[in-house]
Amino acid sequence: MLLTSGAVLGGAALANATQPVFRGFHQAGSSVLRVGLVGCGGRGTGAASQALRADPNTELVCVGDAFRDHAEQALSSLRGEEEIGSRVKVSPEHVFTGFDAYKRVVENCDVVLFATSPHFRPMQVEYAAQRGVHMFVEKPVAVDAPGVRRVMEACRVAREKKLAVVSGLCYRYEKKKIETVKRIHDGAIGEILSAQCTYNTGGLWHRGRQPEWSDMEWQMRNWLYFTWLSGDHIVEQHIHSLDKIAWVLGDKTPQRVTSSGGRAQRTDPKYGNVYDHFNTVFEYDGGVKMFSSCRQWNGASSDVSDHVWGTKGVAHLQSHAIEGANAWRHRSREDEADDMYQNEHDALFASIRKGEPLDNSDYMCKSTMLAIMARMAAYTGQTLTWEQALNSAEDLSPSSYEWAEIPTPPIAVPGVTKFV
Repeated sequence: MLLTSGAVLGGAALANATQPVFRGFHQAGSSVLRVGLVGCGGRGTGAASQALRADPNTELVCVGDAFRDHAEQALSSLRGEEEIGSRVKVSPEHVFTGFDAYKRVVENCDVVLFATSPHFRPMQVEYAAQRGVHMFVEKPVAVDAPGVRRVMEACRVAREKKLAVVSGLCYRYEKKKIETVKRIHDGAIGEILSAQCTYNTGGLWHRGRQPEWSDMEWQMRNWLYFTWLSGDHIVEQHIHSLDKIAWVLGDKTPQRVTSSGGRAQRTDPKYGNVYDHFNTVFEYDGGVKMFSSCRQWNGASSDVSDHVWGTKGVAHLQSHAIEGANAWRHRSREDEADDMYQNEHDALFASIRKGEPLDNSDYMCKSTMLAIMARMAAYTGQTLTWEQALNSAEDLSPSSYEWAEIPTPPIAVPGVTKFV
């Protein structure tokens, strides 16, 4: 089945589309919630495991992926888990593959877990909202501004239908992070002056290329390295760092962004068209600035950290500590469970059972847009305002979805690549 890239349902179409009635009977906690997984890679397999562990009255009933081998690997792994294996009840008829697999999954479950490559997220969230299905939505939620706007509209519809939308920006569910950020919000470091976030790591996986793969299959199996699929690593990975600072700043949007980046190490054509490093400055009202750095270089030093400076001290988010007038450090107890990946699923299913569905849509869209605007600023070499970035017409979608030959998009050249 071919899907054209320009198909976007409007708000009225979404709101009026036929869909199941909100499943209020699940609030009692006695009925089984049918879980579906879309995207059967490592993160998707982990999300399915966490979803089943979050609520004993859950069953995994269907899975979907572009590739059958991914789906079968995920099911084999999940069925082998002692605590949850018996609740993996996916029949062969409910293993869906192809570009429209997400539709079949959504149509057969109560709660859907979206963990494909990010390009496909807008169409998936939109369809789940249309059909009245609760969602776990991995980060990021889009790779371009039209995709973010599409998700924003879909989440508005989901909100009206009282559907849960929980984001994969998992640090917001880590208890020690919650406590650290609360102390900042309560004034522990005084008035915030500036922030810095860093996500410097080594390189990630690459699956190579098999002679029988089309360009489309090669790109999708190596989706990290193609901006149309991943958004580039500043969007796909560094979004976690940007989101933590955004959380501290009350999810306010910046006035403008300036960024630079390029390909210093990953210059081989097999790495598609993404950069391997970015350095960014976000400017906020009141003169507050966020300095952001991320890179994926093998053989270089690593640093994943976030710091916030205020008039009374400095907070270190990753080490959960505050220096200054109100010095403090989180001390973990041996009996204290704080798995942020599990926490977010626990919260999702508890909210469905209570009939008080969580809605993370505002910050998941804003943080995705923070990362996208930084990438656009680096690719073009232009300083961009939030309004310019959010209203960008740049649509990274391919002309069609089919297993065919498609060119690798060009590598952006600052000062030459145009902002659209």
